[in-house]
Amino acid sequence: MPISGKRMMDLVKKLGFERLSTYESETKAAEMLCDEIRAMGLEPTVETFLAPHYEIKDVKLEITEPFYKEITCTGYGFSGNDAKDGVEAEFVYIEGFDPIDLYDVKGKIVFFTGGMGVSAYESLIKAGAVGFICTSGTFRDKLAESDLEERTLRDKHTEHGKLPGVTIRMKDALSLIPKHPTRAKITLFQEEGEADSRNVIAEIKGTKYPDEIVVYTAHYDTVPFSKGYFDNSTGTAMVMELLRQYKDNPPMRTVRFIFCGSEERGLLGSKAYVAKHEDELEKIRLCINLDMAGPILGREMANVTGEESLCHALTFYYKEIGYPMTVRQDLYSSDSIPFADKGIPGINFFRSGAHGSYQIHTRHDIIDILSAESLAKTTNFIKSFSDKVLNAAFFPIERKMPQNMVEKLDKYLLKKKDNK
Repeated sequence: MPISGKRMMDLVKKLGFERLSTYESETKAAEMLCDEIRAMGLEPTVETFLAPHYEIKDVKLEITEPFYKEITCTGYGFSGNDAKDGVEAEFVYIEGFDPIDLYDVKGKIVFFTGGMGVSAYESLIKAGAVGFICTSGTFRDKLAESDLEERTLRDKHTEHGKLPGVTIRMKDALSLIPKHPTRAKITLFQEEGEADSRNVIAEIKGTKYPDEIVVYTAHYDTVPFSKGYFDNSTGTAMVMELLRQYKDNPPMRTVRFIFCGSEERGLLGSKAYVAKHEDELEKIRLCINLDMAGPILGREMANVTGEESLCHALTFYYKEIGYPMTVRQDLYSSDSIPFADKGIPGINFFRSGAHGSYQIHTRHDIIDILSAESLAKTTNFIKSFSDKVLNAAFFPIERKMPQNMVEKLDKYLLKKKDNK
């Protein structure tokens, strides 16, 4: 059975709705994936895990001096309820997070541009700020054509404490700061806890080496406001197509397909899988992660989180068959990371969209920039390369993580502090 771009695009279209971690929409998507797998004659395994869940009940940002103005905002998830009844304080704009920027922010509500990194958050806590305001979007955004970003703090943030925060539009910030506000009030009330998220798993046993396993991963959740066609219905559809191919033609080694939930919340699905299967990880020889493909305009890419020799092998192969692409040794911020952290090499295949031809993490992640032909092209290459690995006389990829990748992983996972 040939790889079908149309079949993949049909699944991309089916998944064309907001699929938020821990919400009913993510559960609906997981059930759809299970139905696709059962239609092949296979029975999926669903592994449920707890992920952080919040619901904002009340959020408001008010400038109270020297004038009054209420500014549209979204609340930062998991930033606590210290501002449930409102926190009012002096307003200060800071341009950075160096000690000189923070020397006089104690007891104040701090405004800055951009999002909230972990080191910056820790610095605000230590400096004694009582709240924060950050920005989303650009000066070009039109109200009717853009959404105000909804952000969350993660565990690495909140281990330093909880500080109430909100996000406002960049356009509002540009009109606000020239008016020199001196005092502001943040009101933020939310329900915080945990709820179920899901990994959907299917497996084809190897015909000769069943204890040598290659896993294929793709996340199926989205961020708020996004239907996630490019990020990552495309990767999900590709993994489903590869499952279909290997179901009809089982390879010599076992292939396991993991559709990960809650990736957008910090790779929580793949982290949960690795934690649950700690005793079995020694059998996993390689992780192939598929995250974003199919744009009409773009470039075929592969980020290798493993030995440089694997980059050379991929480079030799794409040159041998005349398939233009770029291969580099690096991390890719997706579900191969937790596997790599356990010493399992990862190849992250993706098609990088041409600059200006796409957007992700917004309402503008649309299907119009994708094509069945492009999806089929990338999937055919991955299948062709996979066949060589899965049916090799001896497994050709060393299960080893070089030191330069270990150091990058440690920084990414914040095992080592990187103030940048």
